[in-house]
Amino acid sequence: MKIQPYRLSQIPMGDFTIVGYSVAGEESVILVPELDVCFDIGKCPREALTVNHVLLTHGHADHSVGLLYYFAQRDFQGIRDGVLIAPENMLDALEDLLHTWGRVDGKTPPYRLEGLSDGEDYEIRRNLLARAFKTKHVPGSLGYAVIDVRYKLREEFTGLSQQEIVEQKKKGVEITNRTEVPLVAYLGDTAKANYSDLPYVRDARALLIECTFFDDEHDSRALAGRHIHVDSLAEVLEGMNNEKIILTHVTRRTNLAQARKLLKQKLPADLLKRVTFLMSRKHIEDET
Repeated sequence: MKIQPYRLSQIPMGDFTIVGYSVAGEESVILVPELDVCFDIGKCPREALTVNHVLLTHGHADHSVGLLYYFAQRDFQGIRDGVLIAPENMLDALEDLLHTWGRVDGKTPPYRLEGLSDGEDYEIRRNLLARAFKTKHVPGSLGYAVIDVRYKLREEFTGLSQQEIVEQKKKGVEITNRTEVPLVAYLGDTAKANYSDLPYVRDARALLIECTFFDDEHDSRALAGRHIHVDSLAEVLEGMNNEKIILTHVTRRTNLAQARKLLKQKLPADLLKRVTFLMSRKHIEDET
């Protein structure tokens, strides 16, 4: 029997990298190490342990079960300050889960939970924030966008000396313009919705969007599970400006070669060239 090693896909985006694994019903975990975030926690591969911010979209086991290992193993290795950011309506259940596991294990590991609701922000570090937005999957489910916040001196102050600028600030004058640059948006699991209405999703450099089902007979499965079927993908992606659109959460019932052929039929050429599958072989680094 040949055993396939567990390996994560890697998609370089210049100054950051999308690293992850996502198969429907099996596991979803997406890391962006340079931004210190992990979207969902799947089975918690070892690569996730050094990331300090886990952004949980919802509680289904293939997206969340690794959180127990995440906190326990970080405690074992002496890694501090990890935080799980989750939908506000899940916090009580997560507290119960962690303490119940502590009774099984003999010790509840140190943990930190933060709840967010639609439209709320969490500061990852200075000038870098995660913004939550509601998704169409289960009650309270969220997606997240990671946003770089930049400040630029307003044009009317560009000719002033440093001392003159300081004087303006002392007077309470707003001397800079605040600009948000969305870097990554992650939808988690979702049915189709108008996500292009959200600028931090529409204009993110990288968009991670599920497309679980591709077969014609799986329309009813997509509807029942509140997932995206390939027949709806073009509609969901209309108006998106993303540099890279990464498809996640494809069911194992679907052969990726066949899925690529269907995409060519369903998506316009200018959109298709920006789309890739997270689990494509070309994104898995050679062991050498």
